[in-house]
Amino acid sequence: MIAILGIVIVFAAVIGGFLMEKGHLAVLVQPAELLIIAGASLGTLLVANPVHILKGIGSGVLGVLKGSKLHKARYLDALKMMYQFLNKVRKEGLLSVENDVEKPEASPLFKDHAEFLADHAARDFVCDTLRMAITGGVEPFDMDQMMELDMEVHHDEATQPVNALSTTADSLPGLGIVAAVLGVVITMGALGGPPEEIGHKVAAALVGTFLGILLCYGVAGPLSANMAKAAEEHNHYLHVLRVLLTSFLKGAAPIVAVEMARRAIPAHVRPSFDEMEKSCKGQPAEAAAPAAA
Repeated sequence: MIAILGIVIVFAAVIGGFLMEKGHLAVLVQPAELLIIAGASLGTLLVANPVHILKGIGSGVLGVLKGSKLHKARYLDALKMMYQFLNKVRKEGLLSVENDVEKPEASPLFKDHAEFLADHAARDFVCDTLRMAITGGVEPFDMDQMMELDMEVHHDEATQPVNALSTTADSLPGLGIVAAVLGVVITMGALGGPPEEIGHKVAAALVGTFLGILLCYGVAGPLSANMAKAAEEHNHYLHVLRVLLTSFLKGAAPIVAVEMARRAIPAHVRPSFDEMEKSCKGQPAEAAAPAAA
């Protein structure tokens, strides 16, 4: 929700300053200029990107507007889930969790962790790694390499929509100039007419440049920057799971593996040891409430 507030502040500050200088708000309402800029930018986006990247841009923008889901409570939930999972493996062996790994949606170990199941990348990351562990014959080092490759693929896929939106944002000032030039062409055709009409057409042409720059630096650019940070956050989340799984595959006890993972969590959302311990043991932890989006 902070992203929405930021966009509102941008437009409020720009329009408020314009009104303070006795500007007429109606002058900024130029549907033709907006159509040229928005339509051309959408067209270039469609030309430059395949469908899966366009879907990634849409889901990425929605994710930014909703706010980050990787808060402290999400990490605590993941640590608790993996602690319970690894405890079962420790007591009953890897074969005891084969059905949980094959069908995580129906697993009693995973079914109470809706956010984990909804995150297909993280779910498959964990389950595919554990499938290989159950199969056997793979060294922990090789498992770690597999997880690293998986993370690289996911990160590359997550950054493609960011780069596409960033490129479109960079093109908006140029498209604003295109709209302004078209406005100047129309103005030149009206020379000899009433001064008021010529002034109105010049103002409309300048609004095109204004809109292109505002949409670039006030909306599209910040959205792409926030999407890039969201991709990094999710990569950190996968890294935490990787540290936990690697530690356990090397023979660490469940609580040690979970503590290793806790140390890998970014500092601003990292739970304390006490919070982690209480969560794993099923005790309430006041600090586990989600941070504000």
